[in-house]
Amino acid sequence: MRRRSPSLFLLSALALVPLLHTGCGPQSVMPFTAEADDPDYRRAKELLRMGREQEALAQFLRLIDQRGGAAAESHLEVGILYHKHIKDPIAAIYHYRRYRELRPGTEQARLVLQSIEACIRDFARTLPAQPLDNQVERTDLMDAIDRLQRENLQLKEQLAGARAAVLDTTRQAAAGEGLSVSPGFELEPSQGGFIADAPLTGKAARGAGPEYAAPVEVSPIPVVPAPLPAPAPVAQALPPPALSAPAAGIRRHVVAKGDTLQLISLRYYGTRSRFRDIYAANRDVMPNEGTLRIGMELKIPQ
Repeated sequence: MRRRSPSLFLLSALALVPLLHTGCGPQSVMPFTAEADDPDYRRAKELLRMGREQEALAQFLRLIDQRGGAAAESHLEVGILYHKHIKDPIAAIYHYRRYRELRPGTEQARLVLQSIEACIRDFARTLPAQPLDNQVERTDLMDAIDRLQRENLQLKEQLAGARAAVLDTTRQAAAGEGLSVSPGFELEPSQGGFIADAPLTGKAARGAGPEYAAPVEVSPIPVVPAPLPAPAPVAQALPPPALSAPAAGIRRHVVAKGDTLQLISLRYYGTRSRFRDIYAANRDVMPNEGTLRIGMELKIPQ
């Protein structure tokens, strides 16, 4: 009988090693240890405590890749790093959402949702049009602008009334002293009642005196300012609203071109902030706040 070569026997044995390792069925997969017990996870947390955020980020990402994405705590840590340290809200949103997918219904998932909303606001601030500004904040700002404009107008009217009252009082006092003030000449109470460029009288007027008459001195007259006029109500400064025949205790407004819920609120209440009250009272004809149409009749609550 012919004897087999030792090298041929060795090659055959090596070829059988994979079969002995795998068996006849598919290769079994050993389950991962708990993420918190993984040495790579502990190393990443230690790097965080040392303030080495970039190295910790790389370690967490490596662990996520090793576990095929099923690493909830590492996703959360990476989301926080992108959000708080690297200032990349888009990447942070991705990892926050992966955490919520792996840990749904937990208290931490609810807190992570708040972090996602904060990232969305941070990203919106980088856009030129600021599309996600809070509508209530904008409404409050517009109310403040309207209020300041009205106060400015009232102050101007009060100042004009006070000046007119002071001038009338001064002219009446000058008339009581027998002095005449020609049109175009005004007394200057702040200068002690001195009348500049007074008209010529007596001999000076007939050419018998000097070329110019001496200035006439008037004793200072106490000026009592007239009471300031009461400011006009804001509602009078607004155009009259378009009303239909109201029912008892209910006002109605017919929407005209250019009307918005905020302008209608300003017209009836003197503030833009009650536009939600008008919307709530008209939900039967307005599915949402953007369905305002010309000719629509709205109920205006008291």
